[in-house]
Amino acid sequence: MKYQLAIIGGGPAGYTAAETAGKAGLSVVLFEKKSLGGVCLNEGCIPTKTLLYSAKTYDHARHAQKYAVTVSEASFDLPKIIARKQKVVRKLVLGIKGKLTQAGVTIVQGEAQIVDAHHISCGEESYECDNLLLCTGSETFIPPIPGLEKVNYWTHRDALESKELPKSLAIVGGGVIGMEFASFFNSLGVEVTVIEMLPEILGGGMDVEMAGLLRAEYAKRGIRFMLSTKVTAIDEGITIHYETAEGAGEVVAEKLLMSVGRRPVMKGYGLENLDMERNARGGIVVDAQMRTSLPGVYVCGDLTGFSLLAHTAVREAEVAVHTILGKEDAMSYRAIPGVVYTNPEIAGVGETEESLQKKGINYRAVKLPMAYSGRFVAENEGVNGICKLLIAEDDTILGAHVFGTPASEIIAIAGMAIELRLTTEQWKRIVIPHPTVGEIFREAL
Repeated sequence: MKYQLAIIGGGPAGYTAAETAGKAGLSVVLFEKKSLGGVCLNEGCIPTKTLLYSAKTYDHARHAQKYAVTVSEASFDLPKIIARKQKVVRKLVLGIKGKLTQAGVTIVQGEAQIVDAHHISCGEESYECDNLLLCTGSETFIPPIPGLEKVNYWTHRDALESKELPKSLAIVGGGVIGMEFASFFNSLGVEVTVIEMLPEILGGGMDVEMAGLLRAEYAKRGIRFMLSTKVTAIDEGITIHYETAEGAGEVVAEKLLMSVGRRPVMKGYGLENLDMERNARGGIVVDAQMRTSLPGVYVCGDLTGFSLLAHTAVREAEVAVHTILGKEDAMSYRAIPGVVYTNPEIAGVGETEESLQKKGINYRAVKLPMAYSGRFVAENEGVNGICKLLIAEDDTILGAHVFGTPASEIIAIAGMAIELRLTTEQWKRIVIPHPTVGEIFREAL
């Protein structure tokens, strides 16, 4: 069986590439060992946002009196919340399968094994391809902490399936995943402790000032944050031993969630049979067209080790397929949005103050309270927020960061301004509807 394009991995990069290539007339085979949609759809982006929306709805009900609405007694049903999450996932998986079938893609359920750059085996079948695209994603990284192997800890996957709430939860790792689960369980009344080795949560990409504002907000809601704290051992029970600059100590919790990050999946599908250049992050080196050092082999998504985000993977997949089709295209990482779907949300795109300072780039920061947006005031009683724009010496927009809901929805406006290298004057000419929270960018300009 010969195909013009073979794809390993049916996550956002894989299914986007398959649909794009199939619609363009290429013969495509897509291998997926679990479920279409990958980690993002089945145990990541979509299920966590479904749970978080239930928690947000519960928060709104509990605080409805701020909006002159009386809710006699707000309550929630965790098993039903989990069931709704599963229903949402099933619906979207079926949608992806339908789109791929319509595009003429051959879907193979099973573990693909790379023989060489043009040959793949799966079960007892063999497949030949002109081009090979690897979209194998990433996996949870579990650090070698003494005693951890003896403890029944959660990963994000386990936390998504739990139908019972622990009285207390310790989360090791204050990144995006850790903070989103901290938000969810805090809203449902769980005593949450976040242990982070770095001096601030959301390290490695989010604006430090915005991260600090989010931490302060959740500290007021009862979450305990332990920053610059290294976990040294874990005992059954669960007792977490740690060290700080002030000395050693321990935290006891009913449940433990390990959330220290993710790493590219490099084993289990014959990657070692391809002699490709690796990078310092442990991923595969690609150029702006997502080509590897091996002709005819492309890599998209988390396997590059660069931007472990679904929306980055989707755009990379389009670039790879366009390159295979002979269309001129190139991947740009100028304006990759990052979002934390807590309540309130944080979103950022482009450079941060920290990245600009590290690069020695001159800039000016413009900050404005979200209260300058009438829509924000109307929908966020007693809640503060902030919008920050980072502007270059030539007046182009370098970065934008928002603390306040719905930051996730409006950040794309700033992303387009950054990607298109708009100056402040050019951006100001674009009409934004009133009243919307997105008007905050115009106010800042």
